[in-house]
Amino acid sequence: MLSKLVVEFLGTFFLVLTVGQTVINPGGAGPLAPLAIGSALMVMIYAGGHRSGGHYNPAVTLAVWLRGKCSTAEMPFYLLAQFAAGFVAAVVVSLIKGSAAEITPLAPTILPALVAEFLFTFALAYVVLNVATSAGTAGNSFYGLAIGFTVMTGAFAVGPVSGGAFNPAVALGITALGVSPAANIWIYLVAEFAGGAVAAILFNVLKLGEADA
Repeated sequence: MLSKLVVEFLGTFFLVLTVGQTVINPGGAGPLAPLAIGSALMVMIYAGGHRSGGHYNPAVTLAVWLRGKCSTAEMPFYLLAQFAAGFVAAVVVSLIKGSAAEITPLAPTILPALVAEFLFTFALAYVVLNVATSAGTAGNSFYGLAIGFTVMTGAFAVGPVSGGAFNPAVALGITALGVSPAANIWIYLVAEFAGGAVAAILFNVLKLGEADA
């Protein structure tokens, strides 16, 4: 269990660190930030997916738990490790950027942001379940790329609408950094956990995890 939690912490930490470093100026990645963020997730999944499952996302952990591939005993500790990593990463970004940080807070419209975060968190969880927990794709070598590119695609597609978090740990990180107002964190938590849950329910109802599905 401890090694799994350390892997989840490290993967989530570097994901949120990359988010902060690429979206906050000076030194941000500008329009290429989604590419860096998706790539960070991809490499962390390849690094730790074989050990912990490479969730790095509380909404994904919820989906995998509903799928039956994460135990009830493990689930709360996964969430704790991920949220802790998101907060610690935000603190490190603040230390690196220091007083030079140029932060323009997000000001999303509630309904479009809810829809955007729900849809691409759903897409992310749906992809994870299919490429990392399905019998038909067992032993594949593309799962990290598929998952990372899903986040990259979503960030390019709806980043201007909601900020493109698709991850409650990222939402905590950008809130701690002041990128997103604290009053808006509920938008991300509601939409993202709902997206993960609906993806798992659909996956289970359609029996997509079965080899002959």
